Amino acid sequence: MFDTFQPKGDRILIKRLESEEKTASGIIIPDSAKEKAQLGTVIAVGPGKKDKDGTTIPVDVKIKDTIYFGKYAGTEVGDDHLIIREDEILGTVNR
Repeated sequence: MFDTFQPKGDRILIKRLESEEKTASGIIIPDSAKEKAQLGTVIAVGPGKKDKDGTTIPVDVKIKDTIYFGKYAGTEVGDDHLIIREDEILGTVNR
């Protein structure tokens, strides 16, 4: 579905990474109690935001980057995809 999707402006399409199923002490968390992951992989990137002079400022992440985003960031599309703005990214994760 998202193979040909091209975000507009400074929007970014991400796929959420799976959240942990066990706690550090080994307790298994049921699906109903899991929180959605705040980590995701960049799938598609828009061209960037335009400044007041009309110059495009490119987005600072690229496809396949792993990013950390806010808990209530973006718009959910599908079960595990999200469209967010660049300013909703809290940071990138080096893997």
